[in-house]
Amino acid sequence: MENNLYPSLHLCPDGNLFIFANNRSILLDYTNNKVVRMYPDMPGGVARNYPSTGSSVLLPLKLLPINSSAPNAEVFICGGTHPYSYQKANEGMFLEATRSCGRLNITSANPEWEMEEMPLRRVMGDMILLPTGDVLIMNGARKGSAGWNDAIDPVLIPVIYQPDTDDSGTMKFGGFEVMKGSVISRLYHSSAHLLSDGRAVYNFSTELSVEAFYPPCLDSSRSRPSNLWISAGTEFGNMQKFEVNFQYEIMVYLGKNDNEKIKVTMVAPSFTTHSFSMNQRVLVLANDGVRQVSAVSYYVECYVPATAALAPPGYYLKPPFYTWSGLDLT
Repeated sequence: MENNLYPSLHLCPDGNLFIFANNRSILLDYTNNKVVRMYPDMPGGVARNYPSTGSSVLLPLKLLPINSSAPNAEVFICGGTHPYSYQKANEGMFLEATRSCGRLNITSANPEWEMEEMPLRRVMGDMILLPTGDVLIMNGARKGSAGWNDAIDPVLIPVIYQPDTDDSGTMKFGGFEVMKGSVISRLYHSSAHLLSDGRAVYNFSTELSVEAFYPPCLDSSRSRPSNLWISAGTEFGNMQKFEVNFQYEIMVYLGKNDNEKIKVTMVAPSFTTHSFSMNQRVLVLANDGVRQVSAVSYYVECYVPATAALAPPGYYLKPPFYTWSGLDLT
């Protein structure tokens, strides 16, 4: 039987750990070393952990205002291959990777996997959360498995998945968008990382070059707010408020009742190995809307995340502003 190394782990809003290996998953109270929940098996008969390597993200958490319930949390897992693909690759037979992805609301009372398909087959793909909340999927191969010389037919084309969150914080199915491809293969021991300027860089252990990918939100034709600063003396915790100040040359007609039209996100960067980007997290902060200060100056009142389970201590990126379906501040 093959290994299922490098399982996917995500910190749930209730402080427990979601753990996924190949097609099975649990919720673990790691403080008391107790399994508190077992989830349904992901359908399809596909293995998704090393060496049949897929990738996984915790989709953006949409935080709700004070005195509201905890946010929904949903994992999104893509790629992988046949459970015995590694063995077959060592025999010279390279099996096709899967196109399938699964989404699971891990906070639902009755969770069920919802399956989708990527435009391209992929094993050893890297999944990166962008500041807009979209998921960038890149690197990997169409056939074979993880391991040196165990994969062929590199996937040179990245895709972006848009989760589509509605105003209640419930994820709804979005879609995939195919991006412009590279000419360099990025296979076993490749990695991808989000930079503070919004680009994603990716490399390969036996290839000395590093490439940078510009997602659509960095399109120079898009208008973009500027000069971000956060109110001085902000102490994070206990659902306090803080101000995000910015300038925008285009008039913004938003008020206190239009807070769903603006999105302010906190982005925790990742550290990556074997197609799993650990620590990455995107939080969509609750806010009380936009106030205008002068002709081009505005501020947004945001709520600080209430617990360390929502926003684990550490560094968070302050990427540049983006405009995306209205006005997004990241």
